[in-house]
Amino acid sequence: MKRLSLILIVVTVFFASCNKSTQTETSVTDTDTTVYRVKTMLLEKQSVAQKVDNTASLMAYEEIHYAPASPGRIEEINVEVGSRVSKGDVIARMERTQLIQASEQLQNARSNFERMDTLYKLNSISEQQYEAAKTQYEVIKSNVDFLTRNTTLVSPINGIVTGKYFESGELYSGAPNTAAGKAAVVTLMQINPLKATVNISERYYPMLKKGMKASVKVDIYPQRNFRGEVFRGYPTISPDTRTFPVEIVISNPDEAIRPGMFARVSLDLGQTLALVIPATALVKQEGTNDRYVFLANDGHTARKIRVDMGERYDDKVEIISDKVKEGDMIIVSGQEKLMDNSLITIVQ
Repeated sequence: MKRLSLILIVVTVFFASCNKSTQTETSVTDTDTTVYRVKTMLLEKQSVAQKVDNTASLMAYEEIHYAPASPGRIEEINVEVGSRVSKGDVIARMERTQLIQASEQLQNARSNFERMDTLYKLNSISEQQYEAAKTQYEVIKSNVDFLTRNTTLVSPINGIVTGKYFESGELYSGAPNTAAGKAAVVTLMQINPLKATVNISERYYPMLKKGMKASVKVDIYPQRNFRGEVFRGYPTISPDTRTFPVEIVISNPDEAIRPGMFARVSLDLGQTLALVIPATALVKQEGTNDRYVFLANDGHTARKIRVDMGERYDDKVEIISDKVKEGDMIIVSGQEKLMDNSLITIVQ
């Protein structure tokens, strides 16, 4: 019995020892002890040109769908599509029957008011009679002024006729007849300067100032840069896109560019300090748009940090993160196979 018990004890110790050995081997096998060779750089803020690039369709600086205030017959139209007009030029004349009648009424009202004015100064009529004559004269005069403006249509801008919807002798009805859903006899556009509206990220809102310079390029003139500047920034941010519209005024002295053209607008926001790294130092997680960098602050392990990508400057890119700061050591080479807490050795 003693011999049997001793055999059982020896067997038990043997299996226990084997099991422990197996566990130790498994633990060693599961631990990644690979040491990766990497190169690093000291992260410093750099002064960079802050530019925002966007696309837009060019628009007329001013577009007017021109029509009289009330329907009527058109006596004559003096312009055609493509005609250039200056401010004050007569574009069209409407039927003047009402104007002629109102002008005759005005003469009578003026004569009556002048007579009442003389009598009032001689204390021959009451103040009420005087005021009634004055009011009648002013009402009729206002009506004549209104009919004059809407009988002789003069251009309010220097521009070009881009739409003509009636001919001489036709009746203007006042019904909407343009692509914009407005009623018009003609459409006028001012094309020098032009303008473009671009949507800018909310992060640039504090930097944007009226008068900031912009560069504009169009595909049909690949070698030319057209000068522009910020004319107006809208005061609200879209909650859907987190952007706000900015209007750019574009100089067009030779009228080489026209409304409707596709343009690329580059807005110069001046110099700024940014954390910039080589674009190759960024690691994109497969299947997502998440981007990471690896820090090597202790020199022995890599720490994986998620960052947002800002502006790109040639072969460099701005990174944005509250977990990355100036003075950190960024791994710029050898990071492709790294995981969080991978062992590293820094080489020159």
